[in-house]
Amino acid sequence: MAEIIVQDGCPLKYGAIVTDKGVNFSLYSKDAKKVELVLFEKDDDKSPSTCITFDPVKNKTGDIWHVFLCGLKAGALYLYRVDGEYNPPKGLRFNYHKYLFDPYAKAFSKGSVFRSYNNQRSAGLAGIQNGELFDLSDFPKCVVVDDDDFDWEGDKPLNYPLEKTVIYETHLKGFTASDSSNVKNKGTYKGFAEKIEYLKKLGITSVEFLPIFEFDENENGNVNPRTGEKLVNYWGYSTIGFFAPKTSYAADLTPGASVKEFKQLVKELHKAGIEVILDVVYNHTAEGNEHGYTFEFRGLQNDVYYQLPQREKQYYMNFSGCGNTVNCNHPITREFILDSLRYWVLQMHVDGFRFDLASILTRDEIGIPLSLPPLTHAINEDPILANTKIIAEPWDCGGLYQLGGFPGGKRWCEWNGKFRDDIRRFIRGDDTISNAAATRIAGSSDLYKLSGRSPLSSINFITAHDGFTLNDLVSYNNKHNQENGEENRDGSDDNLSYNHGYEGECVNPKIENIRLRKIKNFLLYLFISQGVPMLVAGDEMRRTQHGNNNAYCQDNDISWINWDLVNKNEGLIRFTSQLIKLRLNHSVFTRKTFFEEQFDKSLVPEITWFDNNAKVPDWSKMKRFLSFKLTGTDNRDYYIATNTDIYDLTITLPALSEGKKWYRVADTSFSSPEDITESGMEELLREQRRYVLVSGSSIILMSK
Repeated sequence: MAEIIVQDGCPLKYGAIVTDKGVNFSLYSKDAKKVELVLFEKDDDKSPSTCITFDPVKNKTGDIWHVFLCGLKAGALYLYRVDGEYNPPKGLRFNYHKYLFDPYAKAFSKGSVFRSYNNQRSAGLAGIQNGELFDLSDFPKCVVVDDDDFDWEGDKPLNYPLEKTVIYETHLKGFTASDSSNVKNKGTYKGFAEKIEYLKKLGITSVEFLPIFEFDENENGNVNPRTGEKLVNYWGYSTIGFFAPKTSYAADLTPGASVKEFKQLVKELHKAGIEVILDVVYNHTAEGNEHGYTFEFRGLQNDVYYQLPQREKQYYMNFSGCGNTVNCNHPITREFILDSLRYWVLQMHVDGFRFDLASILTRDEIGIPLSLPPLTHAINEDPILANTKIIAEPWDCGGLYQLGGFPGGKRWCEWNGKFRDDIRRFIRGDDTISNAAATRIAGSSDLYKLSGRSPLSSINFITAHDGFTLNDLVSYNNKHNQENGEENRDGSDDNLSYNHGYEGECVNPKIENIRLRKIKNFLLYLFISQGVPMLVAGDEMRRTQHGNNNAYCQDNDISWINWDLVNKNEGLIRFTSQLIKLRLNHSVFTRKTFFEEQFDKSLVPEITWFDNNAKVPDWSKMKRFLSFKLTGTDNRDYYIATNTDIYDLTITLPALSEGKKWYRVADTSFSSPEDITESGMEELLREQRRYVLVSGSSIILMSK
């Protein structure tokens, strides 16, 4: 390592900040008695090459410890050691024997923290029970990153308006990890970039990545009972580095290379007109509960970063279901989260965030829900994030359910779990669910109108990463999670699914036809409903997880995209793509306001609901049928109808004004390519008053 000169440093800007003359380090710890910065020559060094002890007079301002190392450059590797009182009943867990990460680290030399801990435990190293790590060769180091060392070529976040947004939720690695992907760098940022053209053709405007903040897949200790293979944390909902893109997703594993590769992927997606939304986890960390690990916040200021019981601070409040809960509305933690979000927008150019278990962000420091939480309000009003999409999963594992009323401001969108459930019940064929389905299709005014929000506050989805895939939703009655190593206890038992007579994969053509028809019905309502649609990667090609509805630990073919399905199900992909085009080309499906009741009878209603005889429906008697007409601003009407009964139904079509006729856009009972037409190629109906709506099918008609 080149000669470095130690100077006082500056408390502003946490983390490791690169300048022309060196690197400034800044770290928060209110109760630390001693802070030591340790530097390493190489990633696999067993011990530090340099140790710098902070002078509490020169290198501390308030509660911030800081130092400037003149001559140090980007690429340097470092960790911290922090000493102070170890008193869990007081909420303090300082331990000088622990090597700690910088919470603001922008890259890690490798991703596996737990492998280092577990290997040393297995080796029986003396002192490991006190956290003393004698061999650091397998332990990740923080990497000094120069934020300016990348040519964005003028790129900026795209920030599409919500009404022009179609979200595609995907796992970055799993999208190209399979050999069937035929990409050069499977399961990486570069590999994903090779599939951008597929997303563009499909019509996707916004990719939502499952967590790509640094996490450790090796934290899972379970074993697959069938294969004996060790299971992993595949999804990544257990963050270690809130400023660092995951190292193992980079094709180049040189420390720090993940930053440039992620930036390059964002730039290429933007060039293709596709936004980047990140699924972020600020509600808990990987350090776990009182029996967990110390590698970051716990060893810096445990009682600030985590919610602890008021009287028994050796324990952790657990509204996340993962052992701990981040103390989101403490001023220090709130600042940390805002700094992280701003970093990903300013330095990584991302377009939005989906907040996992976002209701935790609305709890105060002792876990009580707030009517106007400082954090969510600050995110809503932050000037840097002003054009950034902010999406809440409006519940948590502590029982707080805030769908329709997530506090923080009108900019917040919400995952609409009621849309998922009501549309699942309706398409499945449940009785007397038509009224609830109609409310969801029209934008869920019961959830959002009273608070002054719009239909665009609703993120509509049928499936998500957790739960059945769309194919499995019509192929399984029950979950099949045995390979998760938890005796099939994990995952939801309430899937609102139906296998149509046979559990799992099936060659019976009758069953397969109805399953495909139901999949098309689901897709149809996903894309013609008011709100913002979210499609899960692979649903358009009938990806299956073989009935596993909680594949969080399956880094294998269960979770990966099988690209052989593209050719096998090209008709369904075409159907999906045409639905997306229909949605984006006709503003009647992307309203910014709710449908209003027309009191002036001379005006044409914006939406009209019908029974199967084209009359005003008696909702109490509506069973397994739904139909409505939309009046578009392009002087066209759109009629959508669905028959979820087991019998075909002859329906009466609504009358049109003089000179107009009905044309068929889509019929989910038809085979591809007749199931949906290209724009401008709609088929004139020979019979303008009656239509045979096949059992379990839906239609879209357009007037001309």
